Amino acid sequence: MDRRQFYKPGVPNSMFPSAPFSEILTQPIIFNIGVMPNSPHWSSRQVDGGDTISVQSDSVDQQGSSEALSTLNTNSSNIASHIDRVASGFSQSEMSALQELENLLMAPDIEEDAATSSYADLSHGMDDNRQSDFVSRKCQKLSHQSCPKAIQHIFKNSGDGGVRSLLIECARAMSEDRLDDFKMLVMQTEKLVSICGDPIQRLGAYMREGLLARQEASGSLIYRTLKCHEPEGKELLSHMQTLYDICPYFKFGYMAANGAIAESVKNEDNVHIIDFQIAQGTQWITLIKALAARPGGPPYLRITGVDDPVNRYARGDGLDTVGKRLKTIAEKSNIPLEFKGLSVFGPDVTREMLDIRPGEAVAVNFTLQLHHTPDESVDVSNPRDGLLRMVKGLSPKVTTLVEQESNTNTAPFFTRFTETLDYYYAMFESIDVTLPRDSKDRINVEQSCLAKDIVNIIACEGKDRLERHELLGKWISRLTMAGFKPLPLSSYVNSVIKSLLGCYSDKYTLVEKDGAMLLGWKDRNLISASAWH
Repeated sequence: MDRRQFYKPGVPNSMFPSAPFSEILTQPIIFNIGVMPNSPHWSSRQVDGGDTISVQSDSVDQQGSSEALSTLNTNSSNIASHIDRVASGFSQSEMSALQELENLLMAPDIEEDAATSSYADLSHGMDDNRQSDFVSRKCQKLSHQSCPKAIQHIFKNSGDGGVRSLLIECARAMSEDRLDDFKMLVMQTEKLVSICGDPIQRLGAYMREGLLARQEASGSLIYRTLKCHEPEGKELLSHMQTLYDICPYFKFGYMAANGAIAESVKNEDNVHIIDFQIAQGTQWITLIKALAARPGGPPYLRITGVDDPVNRYARGDGLDTVGKRLKTIAEKSNIPLEFKGLSVFGPDVTREMLDIRPGEAVAVNFTLQLHHTPDESVDVSNPRDGLLRMVKGLSPKVTTLVEQESNTNTAPFFTRFTETLDYYYAMFESIDVTLPRDSKDRINVEQSCLAKDIVNIIACEGKDRLERHELLGKWISRLTMAGFKPLPLSSYVNSVIKSLLGCYSDKYTLVEKDGAMLLGWKDRNLISASAWH
């Protein structure tokens, strides 16, 4: 696929007439690897060429799909005590049918057609609720080996092939410490998921790995269990560039943040940008060019790039390389630039490190980064709110925040699991409309850029869980408590972003809310962008 097809001329610009801002903001750039977490990358199924990709799982083989398991009851501990009471509610003919059905359920080697036919005959006379209740409770007592094709057939016509329902039941069993049920259920998922399948099957493959990792280990052992490795910087950057090209999520975040900064400092002679996850520094290439084209001449620009020491592998080098690259671009654009790199974790940054100078307009940027900083639920010192208060103390002209619109921070495990399933299903589905299912690029993008986030959310707890997303409403509360006030994105920036979405599927949505913007897929918001002062 020719990536150039995703770029179209921007709308006319009135802010920077000598170099249209919309064209500068929407031109192709190398993707900023820093938008993704800095933890090791999961890649236990690396693709090594060839057009046919298959998955080898460490779990034992099992018999076919088991869609019936999507209706499992959560109170398996009470099943035995309920059997007599439930049975007493059936007529003699129904009891006879139940007895025959029980015999059928315990016969694992029957053919599917025969089993299905037998079930249809036996269940005649039972209402739907009693059928479902009986089968659900019966399946909870079945071993993996004895779960028959008849039960699989009952629910096989659900819209997602049973993958979503079965994954949810796996998570429910784990959350309720029903480990025997969990082991039986998770085994049933193996042949229902595939990294080459439809969106729910692909997502299910990674959700399944997260569940297994949670069962087998915790904390720092998670990635060891999954045989993680840190991909080469160039390899990972290539995958991130592909994701940047095929989806508007990260372009949206960059454009919203850069537009808010450009608007806020348009009359300033000295500008100091503090980026709390600079990574490759590529977010700033377009802004440098836009500021250089500013009427009346460019400002003196300082960029302080903060990036934790773990992220060095994604760059392949230190922050000095980022500084040299940005200075080269600034020289070509005839704008003076001073760069300083801070290889330190965000919560450890102090005002003294930042060297704030009198008379300069400070702009602070948090692009898909702040959710990595733990809050009061992890650390009693509340580093997340502490960092925001420190930034407010710098009296910034503007602070930009771009975050995933998901609620996985303090939610209990089961709620967090279903939220992750819903969020990433929308993202996987949006990828599905652009790249073929057998595309190696798509597989590598999902493995290298998304899978490790999913596994971290599901498998890890405490300080080992780095992915701690919050919804826009919660971020608004945090920023307000820290003393910030909202700075609505300009109508011009909004129009540029709307123009960008014209290059993609019409299923992408853009919502303006409380002065912020939310980009989504269908009815699910995925990324929020807001500005503060």
